[in-house]
Amino acid sequence: MSGSQYIALSGLRARADELDRLATDIANVGTAGYKGERESRASAERASFGDTLQTAIDTTLGGRRLDFAAGAMAPTGRPLDVAFEGPGFATVSTPAGPRYTRNGHFTLTADRKLTTENGAAVQGTDGDITLGVGDVRIDEDGTVWAGDSRAGRLALVEFADPGALVRDQGNLLRADGQTPSASAQTLVRPGALEESNVSVAERLAELTTVSRGFEALQKSISMLLNDVDGRAIESLGRR
Repeated sequence: MSGSQYIALSGLRARADELDRLATDIANVGTAGYKGERESRASAERASFGDTLQTAIDTTLGGRRLDFAAGAMAPTGRPLDVAFEGPGFATVSTPAGPRYTRNGHFTLTADRKLTTENGAAVQGTDGDITLGVGDVRIDEDGTVWAGDSRAGRLALVEFADPGALVRDQGNLLRADGQTPSASAQTLVRPGALEESNVSVAERLAELTTVSRGFEALQKSISMLLNDVDGRAIESLGRR
């Protein structure tokens, strides 16, 4: 296979990955606290081919980062809904370890434990938060109340490089290689949710561009395989 075919095939793979990213972003436009992703491209030389395929330079994923531009604050009036103003994340406990989220759509289990909508236990500064009987409210500093009884305080954390966090599942994030620190500059806005920061118009425009690039690469591969290589084989056959 010629170097130009390798380049086109690697370009197809890169654009397929980008289409997956765009599809995920568009599907989560209505997910509270969701952050879109950006990615870059890089060249990957095939040094092992030596002089045989000097032009075989693949296009590969150069890196993917989360876009942490703030989403709009949407009031809900629900006492268990909170939005985070600032760089902080709520900490939740999962079987795979601690995870972090900007989605403050919390709920209560049958035993009055505060959890995410997917059932992950929301962590307080002293562990799980279990509420007693009474009206629930959450203060701006993250203190959780049930009536006049203090149930705990949300464990709000931040990271030196939030864009390097890794999406784990849904809007839960992993902190691979980063150590969280307590966030003193994050305010909790009760009765509201932070909307996704994904712009549908922007993603659709990007989707159109990527789709056209994908189609162009498909046509180039078809031309290389069917026209150029076909004519070469036919010419050699005649000789």
